[in-house]
Amino acid sequence: MNILLVGSGGREHALAWKIAQSPLLTRLVMAPGNPGMEGLGDLRPVKATDVPGLVALAQEMTADLVVIGPESAVEAGLADALAAAAIPCFGPSRTAGQLESSKAFTKAFCERHGLPTGAYVVCDEAGAAKAALDRFSPPYVIKADGLAAGKGVVIAATRAEAEAAIDDTLGGRFGAAGARVVIEEFLEGEIGSLFALCDGTHSLVFGHAQDHKRAYDGEQGPNTGGMGTYAPAPLFTDDLIDRVRRELAEPTFAAIAAEGAPYRGVLFVEFMATRDGPRLVEFNVRFGDPECQVLMLRLESDLVPYLAACAKGQLDRLPAPAWRDEAAVCVVMAAQGYPDAPVAGAPVTGADQAFGDGVVVFHAGTARDADGTLRAAGGRVLNVCALGADFPAARQAAYAAVDQIDMPGGFYRSDIGWRALNR
Repeated sequence: MNILLVGSGGREHALAWKIAQSPLLTRLVMAPGNPGMEGLGDLRPVKATDVPGLVALAQEMTADLVVIGPESAVEAGLADALAAAAIPCFGPSRTAGQLESSKAFTKAFCERHGLPTGAYVVCDEAGAAKAALDRFSPPYVIKADGLAAGKGVVIAATRAEAEAAIDDTLGGRFGAAGARVVIEEFLEGEIGSLFALCDGTHSLVFGHAQDHKRAYDGEQGPNTGGMGTYAPAPLFTDDLIDRVRRELAEPTFAAIAAEGAPYRGVLFVEFMATRDGPRLVEFNVRFGDPECQVLMLRLESDLVPYLAACAKGQLDRLPAPAWRDEAAVCVVMAAQGYPDAPVAGAPVTGADQAFGDGVVVFHAGTARDADGTLRAAGGRVLNVCALGADFPAARQAAYAAVDQIDMPGGFYRSDIGWRALNR
């Protein structure tokens, strides 16, 4: 198969790494890709939101399948344009993609279809939003409505902090993504991430993980796109997985199809395991980043048949995926100033070396100079991942690799997986 993979982050590097192992692969093209993906296939400088350019590239390479990595490509309508060109695509339509691109849409969707989630209010004016805080108790959850790369969420401990977050959001901090603000009920419990595939009709669970959104140790600091993940997590009992599948994933696929937008791709269900059962925190319409990284390390099955089956409506022909017994851990190395104002340009040394068995470094935001020097070029720069016989072994291997990489001014969390350690 000729496969075009769209995107340039750590998630896409992990997908490329796994796709490249498939015996079904003839040619892999990555657009635009990143320096870490060199050697896995061909890199082409077409941006993830350049829909005409990507369709032309898919036609030029006679792509049998296009795999959408980032949510920005979904919102740009790439899947719709590929469908019009009769090119199979793993990734939902722009309409179905509203499950991520608009938190207000998702909350109303949940209300229409009886999906368990927290109470909410949507406002586009600061005065009304601040008045709406009367309906909630602290801590307050303030979210930009649109796509903000995981950084548009504030958990405010006080009323003053919540009002400041409302002013920041509606005042332009997140651009068009903050044209509306969503105020949500704070949910008590433990958070988890479950992934499910759908081909428009059929669906199946495709792994799970736990992540760390706050920038600093001890769940401190601002929200980020994710500072690390691990799998499997003790939270995920068979009963909880089944409940999330039955109460959130499958009803969502059925409801979005009933609304005229059959879902094709992967749905990331972020939920809170509360005393009353799982309740939706939010949906993402792509593999999580950096959750995808630990999923790909643990996935024993060939990934390509599942991607192709989702695109072609054939998911019912495949068995449930097989997973390795080993645990996987991902530690994100971020640039100085992330998430608010990451500093680009710091040299990165040690990332290209050969690490021990089971250790893989996925590039998330890097660039390479003409002389071969690797530099930080994004907020999250590297994803240092490892497999281990159990969680402590995987964690030890990941941090041992982190210790061998140098990035002046960079930082990482030293407590990835603390919940599992405290179990």
